[in-house]
Amino acid sequence: MSLINYFSDYANLCFEAFGDRVKHWITFSDPRAHAQVWHSYNTTWRSRQQGLVGISLNCDWGEPLDIRNPKDIEAAERYLQFCLGWFANPIYAGDYPQVMKDSIGRKSAEQGLETSRLPVFTVQEKSYIRGTSDFLGLGHFTTRYITERNYSSRQGPSYQNDRDVVELVDPHWPDLGSKWLYSVPWGFRRLLNFAQTQYVNPPMYVTENGASQKSDCTQLCDQWRIQYLKGYINEMLKEPLLSHMQMVTETVVPTVCALCILTAAVLLVLLLRRWS
Repeated sequence: MSLINYFSDYANLCFEAFGDRVKHWITFSDPRAHAQVWHSYNTTWRSRQQGLVGISLNCDWGEPLDIRNPKDIEAAERYLQFCLGWFANPIYAGDYPQVMKDSIGRKSAEQGLETSRLPVFTVQEKSYIRGTSDFLGLGHFTTRYITERNYSSRQGPSYQNDRDVVELVDPHWPDLGSKWLYSVPWGFRRLLNFAQTQYVNPPMYVTENGASQKSDCTQLCDQWRIQYLKGYINEMLKEPLLSHMQMVTETVVPTVCALCILTAAVLLVLLLRRWS
């Protein structure tokens, strides 16, 4: 039995146990597993429970280092497709982004492989996966400037080598405590615009966003976090983005507590079934 089937069984147990109260469901970033769960809900549970099943994907915005340089523009597009498109494109278009197929296929051949390291969807799989999302969840935190760098295929297969990009930051961007996190609100707006255009205006939830705790702050001193959230929320609400996008007006932040409660409830249901 495959992990996809295990996940589908788990999801159906959750639908059965909590579907009368839970109306928004988020799967995980495997297009085949996600599609199977969506179809299961659509066939068995939707008419009774009237809920929605979507996927949540995390992606930073990639801005070309030099907007006049076609190579940097292509690199930034490649960065986004390897990040968001990797999982979203099969669901909204039925296949991996063409730039991923071209890049990984070429590097696989250079590494002496007979076939690409990127899996190939069958015609039936493409049809089965395409259109299987009632909403798109986006997790977003920061932005990078992107420029091209050609990595040798001899370095071996890796996500970094396949993308052929370098990520840079502006030293003037506000530092929020974590080494990787900088406040760049305009990047959030551009990512939303990208998703809107790329995936034909899907309903969207902001499923993850926020700023980390600064190590030197032990009291209630959240000014940097207030500014971060204010900047990012304002970018989401600006025209014309708001008027042309079906944006869900809430920010969903899953908590460890909620996940623990859900896991405990599922385990309890399993135990009760075994005892009965």
